[in-house]
Amino acid sequence: MKIFFKLIALFLFLTGTGLSAYAKHPEQNPMVFGKNRLSIITPTLLRLEYAVDGKFIDAPTLFAYDRASMLSPESIDVKELGDNCYEIKTPSLRIWYKNDGFPFSTSNLNVFYTHNGKEKKFTNRFITKNNLGGPVETLDRVTAEIPMNDGILSKDGWYMIDDARGDLLVNDWIEPRDTKNHIQDQYCFIYGNDFKAALASLGAISGKVPMTRKYIHGVWYCRYWDYTSDEFLDIIDGYDKNDFPIDNIVFDMGWHTNDAKVGTGHNGHLNWNGYTWNRELIPDPADLVKKLHEKGVTVSLNDHPHDGIRPHEHNYDEFAKALGVNPGEVPLFDLSDKNYMEKFFRYAHKPSEDIGVDFWWLDWQQNYLYPYVAGHNSTSLQWINELYYRNSMREGKRGAGYSRWAGWGDHRHPIQFSGDAQANWPMLAFEVKLTACSGQGGCYYWAHDIGGFRGEPNPELTTRWTQFGALSAALRVHSTKDKKLDRRPWISGKKETEAMRRMYHFRSQLMPYIYSNVWHTHNTMVPLNRSMFIDFGSQKESFDQPQQFMFGDVLMAAPITSPGAGENKVASQKVWFPKGEVWYDYFTGERFDGGQTQDISKPLDEFPLYVRGGHILAMQPYTSRPATTPLTKLELTAYPAGDDADNTFELYEDDGISLDYTKGKYSVTKLNYSQKGNKVTITVNPAEGAYDGCIEKRSYKVCIPKADVKAGVKVNGKKRRVSVDKSGIPVIEIPETDVRKKVMVEYSI
Repeated sequence: MKIFFKLIALFLFLTGTGLSAYAKHPEQNPMVFGKNRLSIITPTLLRLEYAVDGKFIDAPTLFAYDRASMLSPESIDVKELGDNCYEIKTPSLRIWYKNDGFPFSTSNLNVFYTHNGKEKKFTNRFITKNNLGGPVETLDRVTAEIPMNDGILSKDGWYMIDDARGDLLVNDWIEPRDTKNHIQDQYCFIYGNDFKAALASLGAISGKVPMTRKYIHGVWYCRYWDYTSDEFLDIIDGYDKNDFPIDNIVFDMGWHTNDAKVGTGHNGHLNWNGYTWNRELIPDPADLVKKLHEKGVTVSLNDHPHDGIRPHEHNYDEFAKALGVNPGEVPLFDLSDKNYMEKFFRYAHKPSEDIGVDFWWLDWQQNYLYPYVAGHNSTSLQWINELYYRNSMREGKRGAGYSRWAGWGDHRHPIQFSGDAQANWPMLAFEVKLTACSGQGGCYYWAHDIGGFRGEPNPELTTRWTQFGALSAALRVHSTKDKKLDRRPWISGKKETEAMRRMYHFRSQLMPYIYSNVWHTHNTMVPLNRSMFIDFGSQKESFDQPQQFMFGDVLMAAPITSPGAGENKVASQKVWFPKGEVWYDYFTGERFDGGQTQDISKPLDEFPLYVRGGHILAMQPYTSRPATTPLTKLELTAYPAGDDADNTFELYEDDGISLDYTKGKYSVTKLNYSQKGNKVTITVNPAEGAYDGCIEKRSYKVCIPKADVKAGVKVNGKKRRVSVDKSGIPVIEIPETDVRKKVMVEYSI
């Protein structure tokens, strides 16, 4: 009998026939009611379609990228109410629908959900009023806070995305849809207070944010300056000699020649695009890239592709012949032409990739010159980000994008460049707020111009910006072509240099924690940098903290965004401590109980940064190449919880660059903190899984502040000697051991 109903459901789906009496059978998801189709993608996400001809859209779009996700019919309850009305229940929603033959509207669709403990009603004609913010396309020419775009999170408990005009992806290429017949295509996120469910639903329809290459989250140097080969190498030597880490160096526009015949472009500069190496500055590009790689540093190139490949380029003749154009002809850079783009990547990018260039910085492509792809509704930035990301997935490597934010669905092309921000205090404050909110719109990983792109030199501002940057997706400095502006962190005053070195070292040590949280974001769509209300939305104070954010599950920060006073540049920031938790100052160890707000003052070399009690903070010893140094020693810090606790942090490891993680080639080590009364147990569980080049043995350094050392400490049941570090924190050194063996540390607090 069940097979019979499944055949009926399939017939109805293919023919577009109304459900009628068969609506009660849960085999039908999506559910077709004549010209209407209702798809239940997750318990809190609905898709509403109306097609005049009864033909619905199953091809993906740049937003609705994953058509495979659909709530299991067994989780849906459908009941006929009579008069063509139906009640449809998911684990989170109760839907009333009347099949009246018209598009979904207030007259035929009501969705009931729980919000703040009460039942609320949603219709697809409501106007959102309490959105909690999302990313902006760029901070170019921005000097202070500007309005943010929407994210999917709202105090109303719902958000809707209209994709009715979104281009289709057919055979991996954009294709205009039939907007005359398919007139309604809405995605209704109805989540009440469950913000994390909303984020998971975004991943279900739009695809999960992919794992980034690990070095993307390291330390970058970038400057708009015409450096020579020797100067590039000297920069890396400078980082090493001055005790600062470095993972990636960016070659801005000076790496290539320009076509003077094109004339001046925006801001009065010569044509900015080009693919022929500037041999006057860089006589042997392959040798330079090789030497940088030998120093353990990756290389990325700035790219302004909007003028395409012109006759002055070194391989123009080959390009023109392959494309089939007349010699000397300048074909339009055409994102809609598949043949053109294939040839463009082959002749513009591949020669530099063949000598070892790691990835490209797609710059100044944000819809200024070509707002839309010819003949389509997609903006040029949406489509070019997709194409560049695809092209970067070569030789088994995961993609590496670096471009401005292009809107819904662009989270699949990480990471994002926030643009040429002005160097001033209001912009720093806005970047903090923007970064905390951007994951709500899918922009998970910003790389900012730390210190600001243009403006007067201000070492104090750069130092405070660096503290914020240490808790961002990448610690990346950048500045415009100005002799006064260079963000190398050791060329400021002594106090500023020492303060920045402290944060650069912290960033290096934090890499295991950061990369593990990148994995967590990939799996859950919960942002690395996130607003306080995502974790603590049940507390009304969480909605009023624009200068504060969580960085993963264990760290909470409120960066200083105003100038300080006195010799030590002391400045303050308001900090709210969520109740139900205890928090410890990362720099001083001072304890703060939750349920209070304080103004915290900090000298130049510190800022409000807190470790969550009852959790394990996983770090590594300082290394000059934090993104590629093998994790042969793991440093664990655990502050006491306010009450009994049982929390696990998953340390994630893989090869950092390939797509093997999609095949299950990675390792997870569960780090557990258990507290019962005054007894604490820290357990490093055996590593699960493996990948090429995985660590087989490692040592451990366990830091246990607030521990009662006199009561004794045991490691795997045996008493162990405890030392004390320079901060007075008890430390246990555990020699190298097999990562597949359990390590258990027991002590009292």
